[in-house]
Amino acid sequence: MRLALCLLVALLLAACSGQPLPADKLGYAGEWRSETVQLVITPDGNVHYRRVEKDPNVNVSIDAPIKRFEGNDFYVGVGPFTTKFVVAKPPTLVDGQYKMTVDGRELTRTRSFGGQQV
Repeated sequence: MRLALCLLVALLLAACSGQPLPADKLGYAGEWRSETVQLVITPDGNVHYRRVEKDPNVNVSIDAPIKRFEGNDFYVGVGPFTTKFVVAKPPTLVDGQYKMTVDGRELTRTRSFGGQQV
């Protein structure tokens, strides 16, 4: 019984870790913010997303690995639970700051990881 429980925990932990970002997507890594959104994408492929609206019923929180990229969009989740982030504008340098439009919201990179640039 203990062995089965240990194996189950190991499988769940393995499912929760992301795969490193592809080389052509390293510009996504960093902390991105708007007035209502915080999006952190780590180079190892994990996502921390918070959206806080004035209406408390609209708040969203996701902490999960990136499953895959399709074009500029990326899918985040564990097992059958997946959320698609639609990237209308990938990371781009605008007036000295990196900007990205995700799910219709323009985000500004406030911190990069490992000096990665677009």
